[in-house]
Amino acid sequence: MDSSGKVSPNRHMQPYVQPHTLGVHLPTPGTMPAWPFQNIGQWMVDVNASVEAWRHGMRVWRTEHLIRMGYDDAQYRRKELLWSQRNYVHVQMMVEDRYFYDPDSGRYTVDRYLDDLEKRYGGVDSVLIWYVYPNVGIDDRNHTDLARDLPGGLEGLKRAIADFHDRGVRVFLPTMPWDNGTRDSGLPDWRAIVELAAEVGADGINGDTYSALPRSFLEASDAIGHPLVLQPESWPIADDALMWNHQTWGKASTSFVPAVSKLKWLESRHLGNIENRWARDRTDDFHYIFFNGHGYNAWENVWGIWNQFTPRAGETLRRISAIFRKFSSLLVSPDWKPYATTLQQGVFATEFPGEQSTLWTIVNRNEYDMPGDQLVVSHREGLRYYDVWNGVELHPRIEQDKAVLAVDLETRGFGAVLAVAEGAGISGLSEFLEKMHEMSKEPLQSFSNTWRAIEQALVPNAPTKPATEPPTGMVAIPAGAFDFRVGGIEIEGFLWRGVDVQYPWEDSARRSHQRHMQMQAFHMDRYPVTNARFLEFMEATAYRPADDHNFLRDWLDGRPRDGWENKPVTWVSIEDARAYARWAGKRLPREWEWQYAAQGTDGRLFPWGDDWNADAVPVPNTGRDLEPPADVGAHPEGASPFGVMDLVGNVWQWTDEYVDEHTRAAVLRGGSSYRPQSSHWYFPQAYRLDQHGKFLLMAPCKDRAGMLGFRCVVDAA
Repeated sequence: MDSSGKVSPNRHMQPYVQPHTLGVHLPTPGTMPAWPFQNIGQWMVDVNASVEAWRHGMRVWRTEHLIRMGYDDAQYRRKELLWSQRNYVHVQMMVEDRYFYDPDSGRYTVDRYLDDLEKRYGGVDSVLIWYVYPNVGIDDRNHTDLARDLPGGLEGLKRAIADFHDRGVRVFLPTMPWDNGTRDSGLPDWRAIVELAAEVGADGINGDTYSALPRSFLEASDAIGHPLVLQPESWPIADDALMWNHQTWGKASTSFVPAVSKLKWLESRHLGNIENRWARDRTDDFHYIFFNGHGYNAWENVWGIWNQFTPRAGETLRRISAIFRKFSSLLVSPDWKPYATTLQQGVFATEFPGEQSTLWTIVNRNEYDMPGDQLVVSHREGLRYYDVWNGVELHPRIEQDKAVLAVDLETRGFGAVLAVAEGAGISGLSEFLEKMHEMSKEPLQSFSNTWRAIEQALVPNAPTKPATEPPTGMVAIPAGAFDFRVGGIEIEGFLWRGVDVQYPWEDSARRSHQRHMQMQAFHMDRYPVTNARFLEFMEATAYRPADDHNFLRDWLDGRPRDGWENKPVTWVSIEDARAYARWAGKRLPREWEWQYAAQGTDGRLFPWGDDWNADAVPVPNTGRDLEPPADVGAHPEGASPFGVMDLVGNVWQWTDEYVDEHTRAAVLRGGSSYRPQSSHWYFPQAYRLDQHGKFLLMAPCKDRAGMLGFRCVVDAA
């Protein structure tokens, strides 16, 4: 400031920084308070003119901030955990993905899963095996219980993890602090998940909704001699926790001038895996990770909703990950320099220097091609330069001690330049350049960036032998006109195409559905199938499923507990329910049949009317432990217009199944009396007749649930 009190536009002045105000990303050059006249629009920011002062100020801030943290980098020097610094492509993988587990053969198919990712975008370095949300909370099984209910139990999970390891892929398991409404495991969360990870051979822990995993996780893993990489979700991370949280996953900046990751600036070996699970165009994400040397969470199966990479996204990630894996030792350089000098507006670069070589990553934020000169770098005799994105040697224009490097950047494209000192050998460089040269023959813009929703199909449901009169225990449902209106209650997914299910008359899955239907007459069970009735089936057929884990889990010695005979049967999979229905000469209801029988023709919200009636349903159970369902018929005020009972609020009921290339899911109706507290992430209830639940299917052992039963229908003559 001069004597007049005005700010002097001195390019060397130190930017003023309030350390506690810095969140996920550092403020970009030219947008600091020292330059208020530049903060008009990012297109006016001259990064080259501001970056020298910016770097100086950010280095001062970093030094002070590390002092305030009492920073110790010991965890980043542990040999057994160094792999986290090269974990560039990570994926959150749903266990229900049919590429991971084949329900027909009952086998984990890790090779099939990884082969698909290798083909589409060059493969992954780690997976998070996700077996919890969105199904957790349908009964009292907690998030570690659900791991034990996977096919083959923990031994099956252990074998699947070994299959990933055979392919060089590391494995994370999830933990979540919000799951305090289901069964109490009796162990602190950090001990429960760390001991589980050790038992099955997992490599890391993903902390769902954690801004930082507490040090207790580190201490618990070290105490049992099974060190784990810790990977919390949220940014910004709690400051001192950076010392033992080796990775994070979070959101990218989408600003035109790429932002710098605060965590990587503080600790260059800290790797973030950027996620943008609902994105259709991932270019901003890829620009951000390429500029920062960060990794990516290649998440496509989002809670059973398939958001597949476009061909362009897949090819982009293939090329980025190839460069990152080859030059990983440079990307952790403590002297990395964001905003290296570039010559064209809208082009940004980062320098990652090493002892004998330096890598520059370049992004073109413009919506047009940018050919020609791009970088000006310091030059010394003997340096050779390579365009590693395109796999060719460069011959720069030398101006005194500077080299001017020309590379052609396509629209919203990428570039990478490597400088190698004379006599420095980089193992396999020639072969790598050949690989990149071949890969880059097709421009990224030639690959389609059009996103399409995956097609779903309704699983067939064969008709029964028609009955003129309703069989014993069934109610006649007359033919009639019916407005079928229903919506999915998935917690996430907004109103986007691909959410929920796709009815036969729709061209894609979507959350909200409506159709005027002419219903044929049919007969429906007055009550859900009871334990006593299911016992008759068992005794008549000696039925025993091939996958019998959790089958009739609440029975004792092959029979219902005393006094439970008239309660709805639960702990039966959709396959078990279909087996019963075939024996009884019945079938499971189509969803619209279930709703018609419950709602009649007036569009009421509940079987008894439009207003909630607490006396028409069992008292909700908000405790942590499951209580048995109410006896059928115990709440006659809950009858539907046709006299069907126990439709809402006692046990969920199986109806239709939908399948796509990656996921199976069943539509559940009616809700249940179990309502775990502590989080809105639990499987949501659907008491209203215009709402349904979507329940992901994997295998009977995991699909069976303590508050999930069924009822049947018979076609009318």
